[in-house]
Amino acid sequence: MSGTVTAVGRSAEHSFSKPTENSIRLLAGLGVEGDAHLGVTVKHRSRVAVDPTQPNLRQVHLIHAELHEELAADGYAVTAGDLGENVTTRGVDLLALPTGTLLHLGEEAVVEVTGLRNPCPQINAFRSGLLKKVLVRDEAGAVIRKAGVMGVVRAGGEIRPGDPIRVELPAPPHRPLERV
Repeated sequence: MSGTVTAVGRSAEHSFSKPTENSIRLLAGLGVEGDAHLGVTVKHRSRVAVDPTQPNLRQVHLIHAELHEELAADGYAVTAGDLGENVTTRGVDLLALPTGTLLHLGEEAVVEVTGLRNPCPQINAFRSGLLKKVLVRDEAGAVIRKAGVMGVVRAGGEIRPGDPIRVELPAPPHRPLERV
């Protein structure tokens, strides 16, 4: 399985959206250089309030560009970085990956997928009603989180739009993604 990086972004502030950049640098064990979520321990404010010593399993946020297209078909104009992602991808079914999948981004960077992003009500402040489009229930009533995946940086490196993505699945048995 392979895909392509379509956009990259970062924000030094805890803002909802992230401006896109020509490139970003991933730092092993830390996250995206210059991003508010950079660090070994958790940086998301709600999680810091609970326990600031938790490991940061949300160093990098990835969203598939196909989600933007799905939302556009429902009348929501959403572009790369709008939902706070650091890396926008195409061609990889991020939500179907098992926990521990390694995503090789560009020539050097490697991100280990740790889980699903749990979208919060802030998304409705960005676009009213959007939360219901990225947090849905299937026929059996199970919650489906569509707002991308989170990961930690295993190998640093610079990544930019157009870079290839190579997917390396972990050894079986595979564990499905859960929210982190």
